[in-house]
Amino acid sequence: MTTTDRNATPEELAGVPSSLELTAIANQLFPDLTEGIDAVASHSGSVPAQPETAAIPGGAEFGAFDWQNPFGLPSVPAANAGTVQAYAPKVVSLEQAKESENAVSAGAANYAGAATGERTSGNDSIRIGSKTLAQIRNDFPILSEKVNGRQLVWLDNGATTQKPQAVIDRLAYFYEHENSNVHRGAHALAAKSTDAYENARNVVKDFIGAGSSEEIVFVRGTTEAINLIANSYVKPLLTPGDEIIVSILEHHANIVPWQLIAEQTGAVLKVIPCDETGQLILSEYEKLFTSRTKFVATTHVSNVLGTVTPIEELVVIAHRYGVRILIDGAQSIAHIPVNVSALDADFFVFSGHKVFAPTGIGAVYGKKELLDAAKPYHGGGNMIADVTFERTIYNALPNKFEAGTGSIADAVGLGAALSYLSEIGMPCVYRWEHELLQYALREMATLRGVTMIGTALDKASAFAFKVDGYSDEEIGKRLDEFGIAVRTGHHCAQPVLRRFGYESAVRPTLALYNSPDDIDALVKALRSFI
Repeated sequence: MTTTDRNATPEELAGVPSSLELTAIANQLFPDLTEGIDAVASHSGSVPAQPETAAIPGGAEFGAFDWQNPFGLPSVPAANAGTVQAYAPKVVSLEQAKESENAVSAGAANYAGAATGERTSGNDSIRIGSKTLAQIRNDFPILSEKVNGRQLVWLDNGATTQKPQAVIDRLAYFYEHENSNVHRGAHALAAKSTDAYENARNVVKDFIGAGSSEEIVFVRGTTEAINLIANSYVKPLLTPGDEIIVSILEHHANIVPWQLIAEQTGAVLKVIPCDETGQLILSEYEKLFTSRTKFVATTHVSNVLGTVTPIEELVVIAHRYGVRILIDGAQSIAHIPVNVSALDADFFVFSGHKVFAPTGIGAVYGKKELLDAAKPYHGGGNMIADVTFERTIYNALPNKFEAGTGSIADAVGLGAALSYLSEIGMPCVYRWEHELLQYALREMATLRGVTMIGTALDKASAFAFKVDGYSDEEIGKRLDEFGIAVRTGHHCAQPVLRRFGYESAVRPTLALYNSPDDIDALVKALRSFI
């Protein structure tokens, strides 16, 4: 049975060598190739887990630590200034490796021992910051699950991420020892609960580089966060004919709220186009600004294409015209180091369940002066300082925007998830995922009848594709037979898919616990029936 046979079963494919296994053989023949792992392993513990200040890739230095190039890799030209792949190492093929016994590979495909036939042993030799990949995978209990008799391969991280044992344990501890409402009780458990809740807010502040915990508002997720900013801050600014700029790459959650307030105020939406690769066109973006432009809202990473937008330039251009900007960080928060102060973002929003935390929790970052100026989106308890039938005095930030009883335990769980990532080190997470994505794109290119959607140089986490002769739903169901979870459909991003002539796509998405073996499983499964 070969990988080109059309009807291979999962059991038959189990014996087919993967490209990683073939590469492991090459590494035995050419020992110098094994040095690729040293770029990560030698820096364990030396990367700041959570900087107080940092430069966005493409920006200024972070002390002696080069945030743009944390591993001292040689630079290669980037398509856009400030792109996070400016230091991306080239992933060499097995054939290229054979051409030079002195070649040193930085690609995931060429890490020594990356595939030995046993998932755990190969992952022992890949270090991501403070942990090995095997240790990270062991931290996530659900990765041991079997689906249709096969090892679960979770490639649906763009929809939601799995939860580490540290988060699960923290939730259990809260409900066993701290459960109480916050802020309004004089008893011991109220104090414990409030301390845990506010500590989580401080963790969020530190993780994204905010200046104050007052600038962090807990919400249910990115969708509520964008609706809050749209209604609390932007809507009061608008008059008929005013303009809001969004991009073609947006998730529906960053389109519909702006349409709603535009309908209510007479404002209009203007759209940043993308090029044939799926990257935003900065020159066209700047042309959209007029004296009527009041706000910009754009994604950091496309949830379909994985395109990393040039947010540094987007912010600078908006501010040049005196316009405030919101960055949707739902698809970047778990994958790319973020520092909102260095970026000078006005608003930054994300969901907890995209970053290994529980569902039903997320956060808004807003500059203090902007949140002070904004009107509350919801009214009720906790957000008030004093109420009479004649008037209400609102509470100070951030409580002003947190009406009622929030998702207290889930906020505590969010703090635990971000602490877990900080311990590993976000620069190391970013580097590993970049390597893994490059390997995945290279392997996908070997498949016949597969069309990749969006080929921007600057990508993170996600990639989308179509398969000739198969519906996306059929591909998803066939992969599920192999225990592989991917997302199919329009991904709540219909405008960008239609930009490329499609109504839906198959979308695998990566996270720090994914391994080269996961990519091999995906490619083997696809090759068996396409």
